[in-house]
This record gives sequence, C-alpha cells and structure tokens, in this order.
Amino acid sequence: ERRKQAASTMSGGEQQMLAIGRALMGNPTLLLMDEPLEGLAPIIVESIIAVVSRLIREDSLTLVLVEQSAKRALQMTEQAMVLDRGRIAYAGPSAQLLNDPARLSNLFVAH
Repeated sequence: ERRKQAASTMSGGEQQMLAIGRALMGNPTLLLMDEPLEGLAPIIVESIIAVVSRLIREDSLTLVLVEQSAKRALQMTEQAMVLDRGRIAYAGPSAQLLNDPARLSNLFVAH
C-alpha cells in the first residue's frame, strides 16, 4: 500500500524520469520517446541528453524521438529526419542542421 501512495504522489517530471529509466533498463536496441524532456528540471534534461547520446554512440541505440525542442533533439542524435505534413523536409546529419540556424528556423516555422 505504501508504494502505491508514493507512486501516486510523484510529480509529472518524476514520473517521466521513472519511465525513461525503466525503458533504458531493458537495454533496448530501438527506443521510441515522445516528448521525454517535458516537465523536467534543466539539470535532469542535460543528464538525459548525455546518457541517451552515449547510448546512441556506444551501444548502437536507435532512437525515434518526438520532441518540441528541435535543438535538444538534435543534440541527442547523429542523424535527423524532419517531417512536414508527412513529407521529408530534411534528412541528414543532426549537427549539420543544428549548425544552420536559418534552415533550422525555416523547418520549424508553424504552417
């Protein structure tokens, strides 16, 4: 009963961190994350970006990421694909898009 009470009093950010930790414990080869950084403290966001980036680089983790913060998403990935109304608007190295602010801005302007 005590565990149920503790789980029910977790904040949204705590629940998000728990979900990410549980997903990573299984040592996945493919991970789908939908807004994983939403509601987390900046220091936790940086830690998650570092861990996921390392897993991509060292453990060949494939990450499918839906994230409103394009810059954060690009920091975590090696390759990026940006979809616009179901069509590929960009496919290439994440760093290349991250280092091209004009193109990045154009891709993420609301239509």
